[in-house]
Amino acid sequence: MSAPRLPLLAIAGPTASGKTRMAFQVARQVGGEVISADAFQIYRGLAIGTAQPTEEEREGVPLHLVGEISPSEPFTVANFKGLAEAAIADIASRGRLPILCGGTGLYFRALLRQYKFPPPPGPEGLALRRRLRAEAASQGPEVLHERLQRVDPVSAHRLSPTDARRLVRALEVWELTGKPLSELAGVDHKPAVRYNNANYVLTCPRKALGQRIEARLEQMLASEWIEEVRCLKERGLTPGLPALRALGYGELFAVLERRRTLAEAQESIRRETQRFAKRQLTWFRREYGFGWMTWTTEAEFERFARYLCCVGRELLGSG
Repeated sequence: MSAPRLPLLAIAGPTASGKTRMAFQVARQVGGEVISADAFQIYRGLAIGTAQPTEEEREGVPLHLVGEISPSEPFTVANFKGLAEAAIADIASRGRLPILCGGTGLYFRALLRQYKFPPPPGPEGLALRRRLRAEAASQGPEVLHERLQRVDPVSAHRLSPTDARRLVRALEVWELTGKPLSELAGVDHKPAVRYNNANYVLTCPRKALGQRIEARLEQMLASEWIEEVRCLKERGLTPGLPALRALGYGELFAVLERRRTLAEAQESIRRETQRFAKRQLTWFRREYGFGWMTWTTEAEFERFARYLCCVGRELLGSG
């Protein structure tokens, strides 16, 4: 006899769309707990720049996968999948509703579509990774891309010739396993569906979303985001770390190093954030199984919140 499917409410959406507020509002009403599906909120010390929910926003609702690891530690999609699966099982075992909330599309895909991942490298693989990284640094990542085209043209077509990190991983998998990354990674159709899930994308019309992005950026800068970056810099962390590729950190490092003004940085962050939101929307439009909720007024937001509360109660009742 197969195990019962676990309830799961997924709320995705672009940055500044109100999805975090929605998730906590629903959680308070139905007895839920929120699991972050954000690639950068997992890191400690990035609270302002990654818009980690504050204690006031949470109002006592438990929150998972936020501020849990150091920015100097690696964190992969596979890591997220394992931790999220454990959190969902734990929350459901206590009779509460797991609510997955965030804007990292690959995280949703990995969890909801049962993505499989190549195994992590052992000592031999780590030595190989260091060699490939050194080669990319000395000769340029394009050399790795040319090599990948010969052994794994599918991955080579998908990856940018300048994306050294992912090119190294693809070649690493090939050299360790003799199989292309495109063959080893992907959707695993064998496991039974684990979740009784309902998935939604919360967003705003383009103009309204742009205004929300600008307002939130001003609030983040007023909340001493620059001081947060200064603390990271004083700890010896640099923008080259994967954690500090989060929007805005590179620009604010440049301000501290007097390579650009705060006004220039703010405009660049605003522009890049709006581009990022557009990419997020494009990603979720390509996914299947998501209902869309577009709101502009508070009345519309509250109507969607009431609907999601009903959905959440149904998911709990069907377990």
